[in-house]
Amino acid sequence: MASEAGLDLVEIAPNAKPPVCKILDYGKFIYEQKKKEKDARKKQHTVVVKEIRMRPKTDDHDLEYKLNHAREFIGHKYKVKFTVQFRGRELAYKQFGVKLLERVTEALEDVAKIESPIKSEGRNMNMIMTYK
Repeated sequence: MASEAGLDLVEIAPNAKPPVCKILDYGKFIYEQKKKEKDARKKQHTVVVKEIRMRPKTDDHDLEYKLNHAREFIGHKYKVKFTVQFRGRELAYKQFGVKLLERVTEALEDVAKIESPIKSEGRNMNMIMTYK
């Protein structure tokens, strides 16, 4: 039937029982598939994660400066990852890192919510906040 019509027999769903085939122009079928894939990629949303790094002894003014940047990132609906880096003996005083991240949470609670709570990974302590 396909050769009589001057078209191709194209297998649409090979895993179905029974397999689904259509009689159509193969070149046009491939073109339409590529067009659908391109449209799907256009509509796909990529998640951007911005990272703000601090130390346990980050001063108040420096923290305010970093929080202003975080507000800007959250305003653009990016996720913000706060990282507290410990060096040397600072690792024994993880409570300073926890207090610092809690201050960040309090300062940004009007515009952001916690997506990932505070967790310690090696020499770093992380927390991820996202747009409310």
